[in-house]
Amino acid sequence: MSVEIKVPSLGESVTEATIGQWFKKVGDRIEADEPLVELETDKVTLEVNAPSAGVLTDIMAEEGADVEVGALLGVIGEGEGAAAKPAEAPKKAEAPKAEAPKAEAPRPAPAAEPAAAQAEKILSPAARKAAGDAGIDAGQVEGTGRDGRVMKDDVQRAAAAKPAAAPAPAAPKASAPSAPQPAGERETRVRMTKLRRRIAERLKDAQNTAAILTTYNEVDMTQVMALRSRYKDGFEKKHGVKLGFMSFFVKASIAALKEYPAVNAQIDGDELVYKNHYDVGVAVGTEQGLVVPVVRDADQLSFAGVEATINALGVKARDGKLTMEELTGGTFTISNGGVYGSLMSSPILNPPQSGILGMHKIQDRPMAEKGQVVIRPMMYLALSYDHRVIDGKEAVSFLVRVKECIENPERLLFDL
Repeated sequence: MSVEIKVPSLGESVTEATIGQWFKKVGDRIEADEPLVELETDKVTLEVNAPSAGVLTDIMAEEGADVEVGALLGVIGEGEGAAAKPAEAPKKAEAPKAEAPKAEAPRPAPAAEPAAAQAEKILSPAARKAAGDAGIDAGQVEGTGRDGRVMKDDVQRAAAAKPAAAPAPAAPKASAPSAPQPAGERETRVRMTKLRRRIAERLKDAQNTAAILTTYNEVDMTQVMALRSRYKDGFEKKHGVKLGFMSFFVKASIAALKEYPAVNAQIDGDELVYKNHYDVGVAVGTEQGLVVPVVRDADQLSFAGVEATINALGVKARDGKLTMEELTGGTFTISNGGVYGSLMSSPILNPPQSGILGMHKIQDRPMAEKGQVVIRPMMYLALSYDHRVIDGKEAVSFLVRVKECIENPERLLFDL
């Protein structure tokens, strides 16, 4: 009895996905709940598991194809899987059955076939395209991605190293150097994933529809850094998570949002919707693109709760395991470009939100203090906001409130 593999429900407002990668090939034996295929949507990447054990008899949608919810992806049938393949081989080879030498030839093939399948199994779509363009055997490329997956960067490194081994045989081919390089070695074209396309659309929509303005300030990190240095070991020992800067900024932002609720509001038609809860999105850069998982009811979490939640969401983001629920419903966003070395930038709004706080690199700078020049660890802060919702006075005051909370972290402890 065969079982159909269909595109599952992808979440609210998501009706279409792209086939990212098949983990199995036709004829492979599969177990129930084993990952079969990776789907890319405009919000998340998710895996479809096998509904039952059996053999993958058909693949109805190839990698790169767009499929709708409920569409047929493949079929699982009964059988022995790969073990049955040698038995099927003679059927296709009935014509040369009388030739004894050819009867032995298929024996090495089953051993080579799983190896090829294994190479393809761990090859990302972008890497497969790059390998094809560069004329590289992907099976010989060492993967550095999750679970040993071969990524595009791995293929590009292998392609760059390839000419180094070529000079020796190139000597007899005197005419070869005059030939132009294949285009594939000079550039690589990769189809944009749905997630990347959606990111592009949303960011452009934000610029087209919102009246985006950015205000800047700088914050002295001395007190927060001293507090963190003093308690980080005990904090980690008790709570099992490191004490970072994000929890301070999340708490400082919530304190400012409570005082200036317009920054936590959004436009819905001709109405302003003021949010009375604080679901803070934290921007995370991943191999697939920028995602913004949400820390739910962050105002009700302790510092340890905030750090633990951000850490867990970050791991899931990098592993491509975020769910739709974890990516939707944020009321305000924080982006930390400082982890990449950014000294100052203007973050773009995350629609339909009206505000986003940009953190940056901590850098020692000379500061005038009580008539003297002192060296302080300073960070530039940026608040991008929708001027249709938030007035300049509110935006500037919001950022000043965040600055006060960071420079005097005891305010957060006493709710001042």
